[in-house]
Amino acid sequence: MSWAGPEDIYLSTSLASYLDTNAVLEGACERVIVGDLYCDIPLGLYVIRGENVVLIGELDLDKEELPSRMTCVSPAEIRRAKKAERDSSELKGMMKQRMDFLDMD
Repeated sequence: MSWAGPEDIYLSTSLASYLDTNAVLEGACERVIVGDLYCDIPLGLYVIRGENVVLIGELDLDKEELPSRMTCVSPAEIRRAKKAERDSSELKGMMKQRMDFLDMD
């Protein structure tokens, strides 16, 4: 998910069709959310190809969209949390595979 202010969005459209619209976001950032932690990772200049554009809207930067329980952390900390979540998910999958021989139905 990318976030940009209204002054950071530039659009170029083809005269043939509005389906060929490309979006160039300047100063875009990606918000990574893991559990109750989040981090805005800067992407810089970001180009979105026209066939991937469904809707473009303006984000109200004054309105906070996240619940109050969410905590902003550093990129290094969000990477550690993401790795821990991935490792936990892999462990659950591995345990499920090992327990599949037990037919609980």
